[in-house]
Amino acid sequence: MDISSSLVDWSRAQFALTAMYHWLFVPLTLGLGIIMAIMETIYVRTSKEIWKKITRFWMTLFGVNFAIGIATGIILEFQFGTNWSNYSWFVGDIFGAPLAIEGIMAFFLEAIFSAVMFFGWNKVSRRFHLTSTWMTAIGATLSALWILVANAWMQFPVGMTFNPDTVRNEMTDFFAVLLSPVAINKFLHTVISCWVLGSVFVIGVSCWFLIKKRNIELAIKSIKVASLVGIFSIVGTLVTGDDTAKVVARVQPMKLAAMEGLYDGNTDQSIVAFGILNPDKRYDNNEKEFLFVIRIPYVLSYLAYGDIHSYVAGINDIIKGGYQAQYIDKTHYIMEPMDERIESGKTALASLASYRKAKKEKNDSLMDISGKILQENYKNFGYGYVTDIEQIIPYVPIVFYAFHTMVLLGFYFLLFFIIFICVMGRKKYNGLNNRWLMWIGLLSIPLAYIMSEAGWVTAEVGRQPWTIQDILPTFASISRLSTSNVQTTFWLFLILFTVLLIADIMIITRQIKKEDINDSQSGHDGY
Repeated sequence: MDISSSLVDWSRAQFALTAMYHWLFVPLTLGLGIIMAIMETIYVRTSKEIWKKITRFWMTLFGVNFAIGIATGIILEFQFGTNWSNYSWFVGDIFGAPLAIEGIMAFFLEAIFSAVMFFGWNKVSRRFHLTSTWMTAIGATLSALWILVANAWMQFPVGMTFNPDTVRNEMTDFFAVLLSPVAINKFLHTVISCWVLGSVFVIGVSCWFLIKKRNIELAIKSIKVASLVGIFSIVGTLVTGDDTAKVVARVQPMKLAAMEGLYDGNTDQSIVAFGILNPDKRYDNNEKEFLFVIRIPYVLSYLAYGDIHSYVAGINDIIKGGYQAQYIDKTHYIMEPMDERIESGKTALASLASYRKAKKEKNDSLMDISGKILQENYKNFGYGYVTDIEQIIPYVPIVFYAFHTMVLLGFYFLLFFIIFICVMGRKKYNGLNNRWLMWIGLLSIPLAYIMSEAGWVTAEVGRQPWTIQDILPTFASISRLSTSNVQTTFWLFLILFTVLLIADIMIITRQIKKEDINDSQSGHDGY
């Protein structure tokens, strides 16, 4: 295809910009949603007015973030049609289904119950209002579900067949798409990690109140709830992260190799606890992988395949092929060499062209032959667009450092929640004497965002160059636009999203600063 690399790079940059800004709002929406629902449940069960005030405070912050998140999400979905029209044509019948369900079901659910949640205080019964709050939180989670199902299908395309007559992929099994191991793991890992961020945010803001010696009761009670949600969530994130690693090892081995900066695989494979990559290392030279590295023996083999002695392939092994690999169902096969996959992909493209020509000429026998060859080689369809082996290797430094940043911060927050549970769980403790801990809580808020963004960078950059794994690369997915148009909209979006982010922060901080529930400044009661 005659597509300039500059257009591809700018199109990717624009989509990455939109996705990363959008992801600043989504985790807080999902995290605050579950926490405020728990707080209101406590209010309904105890009838203590303080819990109503606490719930309404966090609900206000939820509402601001929720509204701006919707605005950025709409722009993100429109970009599939504007900047990635080839992709949308090629797989729109499949990719569009979960997004349509999201709009019909999740947005509908949120629209109905969020109105009652925000404006129904003292107008409906306590239990109906509580139901509305839970349904709003569930609606936001379901919205994430369908988006993550669509994204998971891009990572592991299943439940489809390719129609050479329309040059489109068509869904054949909706439940294969919905319940694929990638979709299940991605949903659980992503949503639970959002609860981590929401918990850190609540703890951080509450710590600010304690530093300022304001709203003591609100702060203490909020920290207790958020710490319990947080410890459950971070453990769940680590467990689902382990399951995700096993899935990635089977369906995206190149991503796993990039996550670990692994070029030459082996059995009994260690994992990198900390490392500095060698910038001169490439797949086709003999330079060392790291300038400095600390490894933990056997761990990568166990994380990938559940066996400390299992073989984990590196980038060079995947390119050379010939080793024994595992399918998602844990059956074994021999990995094809990459040059053979490229040839197979070119055969698939050629047979598609032959099929369409034969159809135009009404040559049924040639159509049958070409169609059969196409189906035999379709699993490597996307490799037919590859002109250089290096195109199929993701940019290792970004994937490696993003992954290890995410993991290190994950263990940091495990310790973070344990400390807050232990310290704030003391009887009659109000946190006013531990200013250092309160500052740690406050300053940890941006770390939670970094961890969340690093996870998405790992997932999305790690699967490059594919928009659909093995089926369609990014440089065959974009719209035929002028590079200057994409550049212009990139800067416009950058300005717009930055303004929205600043507005979000200003409104939230203003609300926090003015909050005063007139609670006792000397102590607090339990719940």
